[in-house]
Amino acid sequence: MAARSLEIGPAGIKAARNIEILRTERGLAQRELAVRVTALGRPMSNTMLSRIERAQRRCDIDDLAAIAEALRVSPLALLQDSNST
Repeated sequence: MAARSLEIGPAGIKAARNIEILRTERGLAQRELAVRVTALGRPMSNTMLSRIERAQRRCDIDDLAAIAEALRVSPLALLQDSNST
């Protein structure tokens, strides 16, 4: 079986960038945000979060919802243009 392609579209790229922007604006290290996400019931390591932020790992809808909750924003905020967040 062939490996799945890791194509990440424009919405995924935008979400990755917004996650990083919001995390740094809140003064959180990747490890701290990963701990918050895990505490919400969505296990995530700082390596997973790093790969999401660098658009090297897909952020599925459950990841997106948990990250948004951990950042105290709407999931929509992670999908909008960064100047809208």
